[in-house]
Amino acid sequence: MAAEDKHGSTNPLRDPRDRRLSRIAGPSSLVIFGVTGDLARKKLIPAVYDLANRGLLPPSFSLVGFGRRPWSNEDFAAQVKESVQAHARTDFDENVWKQLAEGIRFVEGGFDSDEAFGQLKETLESLDAERGTRGNHAFYLSVPPKSFEQVCQQLSSHGLAETSEGKWRRVVIEKPFGHDLQSARELNNVVESVFPADSVFRIDHYLGKETVQNILALRFANQMFEPIWNANFVDHVQITMAEDIGIGGRAGYYDGVGAARDVIQNHLLQLLALTAMEEPISFDADHLRAEKEKVLAAVRLPADLSKHSARGQYTGGWQGGEKVTGFLEEEGFNPDSTTETFAAVRLDINTRRWAGVPFYLRAGKRLGRRVTEIAVVFKRAPNLLFRDHNDHDFGQNAVVIRVQPDEGATIRFGSKVPGTQMEVRDVSMDFGYGHSFTESSPEAYERLILDVLLGEPPLFPRHQEVELSWKIVDPFEEYWASLDTQPEPYAPGSWGPDSADELLAQDGRTWRRP
Repeated sequence: MAAEDKHGSTNPLRDPRDRRLSRIAGPSSLVIFGVTGDLARKKLIPAVYDLANRGLLPPSFSLVGFGRRPWSNEDFAAQVKESVQAHARTDFDENVWKQLAEGIRFVEGGFDSDEAFGQLKETLESLDAERGTRGNHAFYLSVPPKSFEQVCQQLSSHGLAETSEGKWRRVVIEKPFGHDLQSARELNNVVESVFPADSVFRIDHYLGKETVQNILALRFANQMFEPIWNANFVDHVQITMAEDIGIGGRAGYYDGVGAARDVIQNHLLQLLALTAMEEPISFDADHLRAEKEKVLAAVRLPADLSKHSARGQYTGGWQGGEKVTGFLEEEGFNPDSTTETFAAVRLDINTRRWAGVPFYLRAGKRLGRRVTEIAVVFKRAPNLLFRDHNDHDFGQNAVVIRVQPDEGATIRFGSKVPGTQMEVRDVSMDFGYGHSFTESSPEAYERLILDVLLGEPPLFPRHQEVELSWKIVDPFEEYWASLDTQPEPYAPGSWGPDSADELLAQDGRTWRRP
């Protein structure tokens, strides 16, 4: 007989010593609020199917949609199938689909409807009885933050957040987690007044990416990196998230938010924490989070924010052979908007490991190419032997972790050029997931949804991390808000405004051009 683990997962074939086999979720359902939105249609629903197709969901798994559309269960199932066929990572399998479709339900109503939440409760109770979901239900809030409080209160008032022996209820929240420290605290108080802290899963999809988790493997599973991963050898660190697209139709969300709140506060500060953290005792959620929180608590801001930050707005022009619209001309934007589409900051970490090593973070839209990477740039080697060369003839060694789109890592070092002369030139040694492994990496949402169903939270930031991140970003936002000028314009297809280059130039450094 198959053994059942503490999360209710069973796998009759699984040998606990064999780490190649994945954990399978136990009996459960996933309720998606905002199920008609783009995120659910393009990411969440396909991820659920991909998990089922990989055999990681139990036969009893059920998917419940909640929305205002006048859909029957069959109507919703048809929408789910269409979404799966258009966006799933794995091939469509009719047998997998039939099993998944048996557990698909839809509840019509708004967030203010007591009747709809009463119907949701009846639906979940019927799934417990008919499909054996055992009272285990996760609620995914793919809705604007302003609706979090209402949905949580409705779940509480209808008894849907209550747990009992052997049953669990969990809530999943999409970023943004507030728009500043105060709002983040208010949001945390609302959610954690209904659900226990260990039942709240804050989704940062970047943390589900294979390469982000590979940061830990690269650092702590290899003897060659960790001894030099410190201020004795590292000159500086650059963390970049560049997009080659503009705002598009996201005016309603993006205006008033900007690059720093949208990307730096969550994605890039999480990457910084993973890059700079000490080795945790284990991969247990409490141990991993504790080390990340220590790093964020040790971050020190520059004394002069004007010299160590930059912000910009992309203009109209030509990019990649296409004429594109400037930010202020995008539909739905105020032509006097001071929202930045590019932001760069310098941060320092006040620990023994990183004292004196600046961390430069930048994020922007309409840049030269789409890329997210972490570049750990090392100090120059003493130029004693190669006296005929200038110091700057030699590049700086670097370890570059590529998060997207070409997942992998590159090591840059100097090598002799073939020939009779002792000429040294930079070369790269490259590792790519697509070249080294036959299995394609799962989508981030596959991993994150499975972790929610398993009750394993290491990849999810808790409220302390969120609040520490806002303490870092808020002073920059307040400084920028005090200025009476708009962000500096930059051309589409460039790498941001001139002030971003000046930010590094004053420290004698330059940005990488990925």
